[in-house]
Amino acid sequence: MQNARACTKYVRIPPRKARLAADLIRGLNVEDAVIQLMYSQLKGGKLLKKTLDSAVANAETQLNIPRQKLMVKEVRVDAGPVLKRSKSKARGGMVAIMKRTSHFTVIVEPQTALDTREGK
Repeated sequence: MQNARACTKYVRIPPRKARLAADLIRGLNVEDAVIQLMYSQLKGGKLLKKTLDSAVANAETQLNIPRQKLMVKEVRVDAGPVLKRSKSKARGGMVAIMKRTSHFTVIVEPQTALDTREGK
């Protein structure tokens, strides 16, 4: 089966927060997924929408599949490198601040007549 993918790396959002947005669109068709992310109040939704748009553009240009026939096959949010910072505390102490990053991967594929997720 033909599919198109897009990756975005080193996004400055913790993977745990980005996975909340990824769970919203998993298994939907592309038009519904874009609407879900557009009206989501999550920061991860806005960042994930860019990756989804890139995957759709890859499918349209490389595979000649129209946007209406695409569905989200896989959405993956992996942990990236952690920026380690420190903050001063009382009596000369220090506390570690972990600034986490994420890697997004979105894979879209054409939906078949048998694979209609709206009935499920």
